[in-house]
Amino acid sequence: MALTDLAQINRMGTHGVQPESVDDDAQLLRAGADGDRTAFNRLTRRHLDRAHSVALRVTGSRADAEDVVQEVFLRLWQRPDAWRPGQAQFSTWLYRVVVNRCLDLKRRPRGTALDAIEEPRDPKPNAETRMVDAARDRAIKAAMEKLPERQRAALALTYTAGLKNADAASALEISVKALEALLVRAKRELRDALTGQGWMQT
Repeated sequence: MALTDLAQINRMGTHGVQPESVDDDAQLLRAGADGDRTAFNRLTRRHLDRAHSVALRVTGSRADAEDVVQEVFLRLWQRPDAWRPGQAQFSTWLYRVVVNRCLDLKRRPRGTALDAIEEPRDPKPNAETRMVDAARDRAIKAAMEKLPERQRAALALTYTAGLKNADAASALEISVKALEALLVRAKRELRDALTGQGWMQT
């Protein structure tokens, strides 16, 4: 599946609430529940990129991240009552669902994903610089993938999704103190791993 498959949601006309005048996630979701695909599509566009970034950080795979986000939004279209206003902000609830789906996916036996196979590099005048940058990116990605799942999710929610600690803690269903402890351990392990490979100085 690809994120562009979400275009299926656009194939009906608009009725009910006019989404251009609505900024509230709850209103957009209620309109979507009434069959207003334009409103639901606006809700999707609002959260799609950040949800995908979170999924990518947690899974480490672009293909898996796309599948997770595709599934989450299509299920939300089918079951808009899954989120209940008043319990948590929509975005907090959404990232919780995305993270949980990613963790479920990570626990399954895996083969080699197609996007894990490196493309041949095109040699050009500044190829050395690009190779160094690519090597550093691979080192960061590898270090992230070695982190425990909860630490990886905590980093994704706070730094990738930009959630406040309280909202990230709510998404993971833990206390703020527990979240902060996860972040401290995650950053320490990343720093140690990258320092040991020469990418950071002590």
